[in-house]
Amino acid sequence: MKSDFDYKKIEKISDSIQIENITVRNLFKYQILAHQSRVFDSTMIDRNVYRPHQKLWDSCYGVIFGDENGKKFNNPVGMIKWNKSLLSENKQDLIKKTKLITDINLNKLIKKNLSKFSKLVPYQPKAKLSLLFTPITGIGFGGCNAEQFALELNNPGVDVEYTLTKGLPHEFNHLVYEKFRNADPERESALSQTIDEGFACYFTYVFFDGKITQHEAVENMSQQQWDWYIKNEKEIFDEVKEFFSDTSGNNPLLRNDKVKLFADAPKTLNYWLGFRIITKYVEKHGKDSWKDLYTLTAKEVLSQSGYEDYIKKL
Repeated sequence: MKSDFDYKKIEKISDSIQIENITVRNLFKYQILAHQSRVFDSTMIDRNVYRPHQKLWDSCYGVIFGDENGKKFNNPVGMIKWNKSLLSENKQDLIKKTKLITDINLNKLIKKNLSKFSKLVPYQPKAKLSLLFTPITGIGFGGCNAEQFALELNNPGVDVEYTLTKGLPHEFNHLVYEKFRNADPERESALSQTIDEGFACYFTYVFFDGKITQHEAVENMSQQQWDWYIKNEKEIFDEVKEFFSDTSGNNPLLRNDKVKLFADAPKTLNYWLGFRIITKYVEKHGKDSWKDLYTLTAKEVLSQSGYEDYIKKL
């Protein structure tokens, strides 16, 4: 493996890419380039990492990790300090992650995905997403609102290659659906969360024109994992439906990893169940009917999908 960054390739990555009202900022570019010379370029961190997406650093990272950690993010001095030591412990890992990005031609990939997304979706979100490295990982791929979104490239739980090549449509669909979901009085329910995640998975399946399988579209499952869910479909629905109206967030449908209602489940329950409900909705209403889902409440999606009738016949 290369012992240093390919700075020439990194320099060719666009600072930002905008299609319609979605902007993707490649902040990681300058987090690396600031270390290119023997003297660390602190001005570059302030100008090209902190300022371009200041709301993300101040109002999201500066808040969610507590007051003490907030000082690392919500001012230029704090940002410069941790960026200066960024490579001291993780340099080889960051080289590896950055090489992945330069190898897949990030500029072309993001432009292609954003252009297709804007043509496919009937509603255009206003969103800002930054690709970045951070000293405290916790967001993964997400954010505090549509204009404060991040993809943590050094988060050990994030498969960078999969996320960039197949995961972007999933998150972008969340950004579109967020506005409509917030209008649902029962938006905090487990059913609402289930439909939201299932819809994002289903949109990914549509986005790639069936070139990825259904199981890949749902948490990048294997066929064997998918088969487990299908085999247990009736039991899953019958056991979790009582939690649909729960708003605590602490229930088996959303937290099977902790509650272990289905201890053998290879992935989450709600992503898969939401996907199945939406699949049945589209089977019933036609292949483009997924576009209806933005303006329907979660309860309406379930009731109009025919999924419960399907389960009764199993």
